[in-house]
Parts: sequence; C-alpha cells; structure tokens
Amino acid sequence: MRGKSKFFSSLLTTHSSLIMKMVVGVCTIELYIPMSGSLKGKRQVLQSIKNKIKNKFNVAVAEVGEQDLWQKAILGVTTVANDRSFVNEVMDKVVGFIASFPEVQIVHHQLEFI
Repeated sequence: MRGKSKFFSSLLTTHSSLIMKMVVGVCTIELYIPMSGSLKGKRQVLQSIKNKIKNKFNVAVAEVGEQDLWQKAILGVTTVANDRSFVNEVMDKVVGFIASFPEVQIVHHQLEFI
C-alpha cells in the first residue's frame, strides 16, 4: 500500500503543475415572446432558437425559468474557456444572435463569471 501512496502523491504533484486557469461564463437572458398564444407555441420558438444557438456557438443553453408562462422565458447560456475576454465575446455574440430573432424580445440579460 505504501508504494501506491507514493505513486498517487507523485501523480498529484505532477498534475497540479498542469492546472490552468478556467473561466466559466453564465448568462441569463429574459425573453418576451409576444406572438406566443400557448405553451406549445412558446416551446416551438424556444426549441428553434436553442438549437440554432448550440449549432452556431458551442455553448450549453437551457430554459431555466418561467416555464409555465406563455410569453416569457428565461434562458441560461454557459461556456468555458481559459480566457475571460473570449468568454465575454462569445456571450455578447449569443445575445446579439438572440436579438436578431423577430419572434422574441430581450427584456434583460446578465453575464456572470465563475
């Protein structure tokens, strides 16, 4: 057992020198969907937008709030990189991309870094 302990200790020491900076960007985006008349209509609009965001920007996106309201949604978008300015740039592009959809209006958005 003593040999394994030394092995894991040396492995941990070796890998700790390889740890790099990681920046996680989390953006919450509140949307108004004026033409939605049902939850089904809202889901169709959001599903289309979410799929297009995922395909264009290599980010994770999900509806994280207001699921029971027809004309309101809150999306959560996140990405990870080693550079804060890159994360900020990606999130700005995502927000701009969402704003380009005539079916939705951005009420508010907030970006946080972890």
